[in-house]
Order: sequence, then C-alpha cells, then structure tokens
Amino acid sequence: EANEWLAATMQGVTTEQAHWKPPGTANPLGATYAHALLSQDIVGNVVIKGGAPLAATTWAGKVGISEPPPTEDITAWGQWARNVKVDLDALRAYGQAVQTAVDGVFMSLTDADLSRKLEAFGGSTVMFMLSGALIGHTHDHTGEIACLKGLQGVKGFVI
Repeated sequence: EANEWLAATMQGVTTEQAHWKPPGTANPLGATYAHALLSQDIVGNVVIKGGAPLAATTWAGKVGISEPPPTEDITAWGQWARNVKVDLDALRAYGQAVQTAVDGVFMSLTDADLSRKLEAFGGSTVMFMLSGALIGHTHDHTGEIACLKGLQGVKGFVI
C-alpha cells in the first residue's frame, strides 16, 4: 500500500514540478521520489535479501536519474538532490520493478526471518527494517512529495 500511495501521489507530476527547487533547504520532489525508490531497492534487495540492488544490476543506467546519489559523503546528498535531473517515465518504470522485487522479498520471509537481527543498522531486526525503513520511509517521503506538489499549486494526495 505504501507504494500505491507513492505512485498515486506521483500521478500527473510534470518534469517542471519534479525539478522545482523549493525555498530553503528542502529537496525537489523528483530527487525525493528517486531517493524513496533507491532506498527500497537497497533495503529490500541488499540489507534484507543479501543480494544486489536492481539499480546496479538489471536496471543499471536505466533508473532515470542523471547521476547516482553520493554514498560515501552523506553531507553531499543535499547538493545532489538539488542538482539531479530525473526522467519521470524511467523512474516510474524502475519504481514498478523495485515494488515487484521488494514484494517478492516480503512474501519470501518467514516468522523466523522477521526477528533476525541485521549486523548493519545497529542490530535492527528485519521486521524493523520492513516497517521503518521500507514502509514508514516510503510513507514519509510520499507526504513530503504531496507537500511539494501543494507548494506548487497542485493537489498533493489523490484523495
């Protein structure tokens, strides 16, 4: 459902709206959308599943972003977010692939998997990563995108 809300909130977003730079230090909604999808890819396919992200394998070079976000220097992320250009059609297609892959990860987990502790993220459990880093994180950024749409004079959420 989190991905359905995200996709519905992104409906009708134009390239101009995606790249609009809000005042202050808020990120453009295109970068926020990309971040939400890339995060799901990494948390679902790497942290929980132990595989590789789609963005580096089957979707390498096709994600829909002009440059990858910084991974070593988190302080550079804000600058990346204000400069990255997104191809919304490509990003939406990547988002559908991520949703399918992450749904598959969800469906494969057993009760024992959910309580498994992950060495990364301070020993958080798989359940915490699912509820916080996948579902909650996606909802958080969906609300942020809705707000950024509203600041541009269009309806944020579809309801």
